[in-house]
Amino acid sequence: MERLNILIDAGNFYHIALKKVGVQELGFDFEKFVGFLANGRTISDMGKRFYVGTVREKEGDAKSKEAMSRQTTLFTELTKYHWQIKTSKLKRRLEELVIDGRVVDYEKFRKAGIEKIQFERLREKGIDVKLATDLIVGAVDNQYDTAIIISSDSDLLPAIDWVRRRYKGKKKIEYIGFSIPDELNSKKSTEPSLSLIAKTDIQRILVKSDLENFIKPSFFNKKNSK
Repeated sequence: MERLNILIDAGNFYHIALKKVGVQELGFDFEKFVGFLANGRTISDMGKRFYVGTVREKEGDAKSKEAMSRQTTLFTELTKYHWQIKTSKLKRRLEELVIDGRVVDYEKFRKAGIEKIQFERLREKGIDVKLATDLIVGAVDNQYDTAIIISSDSDLLPAIDWVRRRYKGKKKIEYIGFSIPDELNSKKSTEPSLSLIAKTDIQRILVKSDLENFIKPSFFNKKNSK
């Protein structure tokens, strides 16, 4: 029977898919989702893997405290269903935005004497490396016949190429991509990665209605009660 490893790049999945359908990770049923992806195939022991940057509380910042609490709850839920959680630290980086034609109503900012804005941004470090390493080690150790990747990060291509060349059809890589239009700004619509489509053995493209099947009923109830 075909054995699977399912590898989810949580940050990438959230930004290109979950955010587009208006749901946080806690409102999404990951266990049912991987059952759908497996489609009758066997998920290997320790084959459900969740790669994510860990949130740290910032003193005096209520939002960071709430975010850390939500993530802790998510980890507890995933662990209950025997997920392997692979973490890295989220790094805070100071970035600068120059006020120019890219900014809506930028003339108003310039007239007020504002020429640039500095802001903090959280960046994941090392998630792609951990996922790529598990992809290769899993093939070498014969942990899977097919690895399903939920990520559109092109940094994974070298690892994918290595597995496919080394095992020549004995190990397959399945790419899960997404096609989700942004109704407010078409330039922000999610499209599948053409490079991952070209470099994988199996490709499945999911749309908004596919993901909505895995939004927890309790999440809908909370939204409707507001």
